[in-house]
Amino acid sequence: MRVALIQGHPDKSGERFCAALASAYGAGAAAGGHQLRTIRVGALDFPWLRTKQEFERAALPAALEEAQATLAWADHLVIVYPLWLGDLPAVLKAFLEQTLRPGFAFPLGAGEASRRALRGKSARVIVTMGMPAFVYRWYFGAHSLRSLRRSVLGFIGVRPVRVTLIGSIETLSTERRARWLAKVEALGRAAR
Repeated sequence: MRVALIQGHPDKSGERFCAALASAYGAGAAAGGHQLRTIRVGALDFPWLRTKQEFERAALPAALEEAQATLAWADHLVIVYPLWLGDLPAVLKAFLEQTLRPGFAFPLGAGEASRRALRGKSARVIVTMGMPAFVYRWYFGAHSLRSLRRSVLGFIGVRPVRVTLIGSIETLSTERRARWLAKVEALGRAAR
């Protein structure tokens, strides 16, 4: 299977637990014989979209051409990110807005030529957060995750979308972190 691993933490240093999780998934995918390409969103330099016209008609920034080609190439997408203020970090959202544009990820308009480069792909979303995962899921209704699954990935034809929530990240013991890394590595081996 061809896997596109999107490491969505804004910190490009690679010292965050999201980076360790992405590395664990990647190691598992390699061990499972899968092809892997990684996109480190925090390391990319691209402008943010500010108007509907830019979203619909502006050229894709050169810095994102390889990333968009990777998304088209993959059979399975993996998105790893921290929950910030109850949502995706802004740079990850900006990345998705830039790369998942009309004419690539969904039809451009009625009667116009369109491509759906991502239809039929599957996804795994791995989210870390400070609060307990059950609080995010049950009290807050996992609202931003539901939006990503339904209004972004589902809208462009990515199905199924599986989820891994890792809560209380600041207080996880070294042992618990190691168990999460092993679990994510196993997910990578199976490309799930």
